Amino acid sequence: MRLKMVSILAVAFYSAITLFSVSFAAECQNWQTIHPDWIFCDDFESSDPLVESGRWYSYDSASGNFSLTPGIGYNGSQGMKAVWTTGAVNEGSLQLFFGRNPISNNGIYTTQDFREIYYRMYVKLQSGWTGNPYKLSRAIVFSASDWSEAAIAHLWGDSTTHLLIDPASCVTGSTVNCVGYNDMTHLKWLGAQSGTTPLFDGQAVHDNTWYCIEAHVKLNDPGQSNGIQEFWINGNLETSKTGLNFVGSYTSYGINAIFLENYWNTGATQNEDRYFDNIVVSTQQIGCAEDSNVIAAPNPPQNLTIH
Repeated sequence: MRLKMVSILAVAFYSAITLFSVSFAAECQNWQTIHPDWIFCDDFESSDPLVESGRWYSYDSASGNFSLTPGIGYNGSQGMKAVWTTGAVNEGSLQLFFGRNPISNNGIYTTQDFREIYYRMYVKLQSGWTGNPYKLSRAIVFSASDWSEAAIAHLWGDSTTHLLIDPASCVTGSTVNCVGYNDMTHLKWLGAQSGTTPLFDGQAVHDNTWYCIEAHVKLNDPGQSNGIQEFWINGNLETSKTGLNFVGSYTSYGINAIFLENYWNTGATQNEDRYFDNIVVSTQQIGCAEDSNVIAAPNPPQNLTIH
């Protein structure tokens, strides 16, 4: 009888471990029901094309150097792998459109305006990583079909070993001044601010480890300077910038795009890989996967004796 009970407990324990692994690997399963505040979720477990209605608007594979790869994702799932070669500048990107916007009807909440969003990604650097690749992501207010932008909230690397926020506006009053994408002539930079975790310091403690990176962007109310940009790593606030005037009195569109980028301005310092997984966009703070309705692994049964 005791042997049977031990066997039952062992099966239950290992079944729970299996469920734990599957839960991490499939965070986006039934996400619309489980997380009604989420706008978008991709854990890269779907067999559907990356680019289609309800998913990504555009995907640049950089000739295969940025690719969906089995086994390299969070908890051994599928994920996106960016392969850098020495001196390479652009190793691919993913572009997401959502909400009402002038560029793409991508099937994601196309009638809504979002003036405040959170987005979270998991990022890992290979063992022996060196250098800071600078570009990571940006949240954008697109204002016209020619890709003109009213505001951009960049999440980039700084000139040392950290990530930073770098908000920018392209509005005077209610008029968008930018013409076309990345119009540096008219962008107004609102002040960069670095985080505190030295992800790119080349120390082994920061390599081969998944980091949960979550960003928050809130546009200012019309005519006020109360916008926000901030980000967390593993649930810890890295930096926060308030009192921002992202869009003046402009209200034609809200935040309607997020880009993930592998762009290294000065070129990669060596051959090395970076990994992405579990991308979520939400109207509320998301938290890390362990806090996002994912089943935790139980402790193994103790003091069991087989007779």
